[in-house]
Amino acid sequence: MYLIDPRTGIEILERAECLRLLASEVVGRVAVIAGGRPVVLPVNYAMDGDDVVFRTAEGTKLDAAVRGAPVAFEIDHTDRLYRTGWSVLVSGRAEVVTEAADLERVRRLPLRPWSTHDTSNWIVIRAEEITGRRIVHIAPPEALRG
Repeated sequence: MYLIDPRTGIEILERAECLRLLASEVVGRVAVIAGGRPVVLPVNYAMDGDDVVFRTAEGTKLDAAVRGAPVAFEIDHTDRLYRTGWSVLVSGRAEVVTEAADLERVRRLPLRPWSTHDTSNWIVIRAEEITGRRIVHIAPPEALRG
């Protein structure tokens, strides 16, 4: 079932579709507050149920997780030709994975570091809210030229 926001004309994605899209990608962006300012950083990730998992070295993302800070995580896709796209936003709290059983589980996820730095810290974003939006195709490509 499609739900269109009457104010914007944008399709609101159901949770199941958001989870499907999250599982289909491998790179997203984590938004945290650092030094009183928002910071958005790219990460490669995997899904553990409804939760986002990534690895990181010491620094901004780890600091946020140690504090149990509220964070946001976003993925998206756009098609410039058709002027369509979608985005999924996960809001929740970042936590360092420390429990042995949890570490064993997340280590089995298809998540390998892209960075050559020590990314031995496993971080989970406990999803409190998952939302998504899609801008749908409204005109043929030839109408979009010009």
